[in-house]
Amino acid sequence: MTLARIAASALITLSSAAIAAEDFIARDHVSDGTFTTGIEGPATGPDGALYVVNFGKDGTIGRVDADGKATLFLTLPEGSVGNGIRFGRDGTMYIADYPRHNILRVAPGSTTVSVFAHLPDAHQPNDIALAPDGTLYASDPNWTKTDEGQLWRIDRDGKVQLLESGMGTTNGIEVSPDGKRLYVNESVQRNVWVYDRGDDGSLANKRLLIRFDDHGMDGMRCDADGNLYIARYDAGVVAVLSPQGTLLREVPLKGRKPSNVAFGGSDGRQVFVTLQDRGAVETFQADRPGREYGLQPSGKP
Repeated sequence: MTLARIAASALITLSSAAIAAEDFIARDHVSDGTFTTGIEGPATGPDGALYVVNFGKDGTIGRVDADGKATLFLTLPEGSVGNGIRFGRDGTMYIADYPRHNILRVAPGSTTVSVFAHLPDAHQPNDIALAPDGTLYASDPNWTKTDEGQLWRIDRDGKVQLLESGMGTTNGIEVSPDGKRLYVNESVQRNVWVYDRGDDGSLANKRLLIRFDDHGMDGMRCDADGNLYIARYDAGVVAVLSPQGTLLREVPLKGRKPSNVAFGGSDGRQVFVTLQDRGAVETFQADRPGREYGLQPSGKP
């Protein structure tokens, strides 16, 4: 190796060390027991606050401000329990309601809940992903038979389509920043799949991105460069993958059972992690903003 290459390699190493020293260190944001063990669905709204399901009791949604103070935002209709949350570009909140097999909708500036779409023959819609064009995708695991899962598409008019059945335990789901890829993981089987996504929302060319040797997986989010942040359930880490499936780093957490992740904060680089074993939210700074940063009407994440 030439001296120039040695120097370049050393510079990269030092830069990585500097990033690691400043970023990717988890700390508490919301204290233990604030949410139930069903804590899930973190998403940053157009007001910059974080929204998380099951505040105090199941069937609710809490609002968490920048200082980590959580308050009740709304209570879902009787029999509904939320899981994944996403916000549209216009500020509309979408919620996966797993007991009633619905995608719920809350209009901007409102706390009134309506049914946006019903998923017939669903197991229990779990996480949802929102493409840049407004198309929603939902994972649909069957937790009574852990080798079963499905994948749904929900169009902008609320029309639903079952895209795939016979999968493993489908859970985390995310769309790439350019909208051309869909990522879906299977918790029990520990696979992350990637599909090519067409302009009409269709999927093709399914292939394995990565398979982990141990522990489970839950929610996922992309940063602005397309790196994938995965909650590694029971591993106590958030894994960060490149778009090619290379493991870039693992971010250690205080809790062991992260259920989902979301980006937010003033510059879009703050990552929030929901922990089921703690009923709490941890947070760390990433080196890039989330893919949805700046897309919502207020200009906040």
